Amino acid sequence: QVQVVESGGGLVQPGGSLRLSCAASGSIFSITSLGWYRQAPGKQRELVARISSGGSTNYVDSVKGRFTISRDNVKNTVYLQMNSLKAEDTAVYYCNADLMSISRTRVNIWGQGTQVTVSS
Repeated sequence: QVQVVESGGGLVQPGGSLRLSCAASGSIFSITSLGWYRQAPGKQRELVARISSGGSTNYVDSVKGRFTISRDNVKNTVYLQMNSLKAEDTAVYYCNADLMSISRTRVNIWGQGTQVTVSS
């Protein structure tokens, strides 16, 4: 089996910073891409940032200049550095991995999510 686990969420004041981590583990042959999504109550889930194994990135406009996604291909880990946090960043953040298992089966898997709350 393959799984992804998020960590690093918490309560932060406006203007503060947080760094989220997501580690993929299990019978993994290779990872095509890793992404961060978020969902606030009453709103649909949205893509925050995504990064390919080659390093290409994509961000939603609302976080450009404030968030940075990065990855460690050896550790199968993706990070999301969040700076200048705003109240509207409050949401549950989910990690998503698109990968190939050692059985050469394509897998898309979600983590359980980590809560990020920006409030004074």
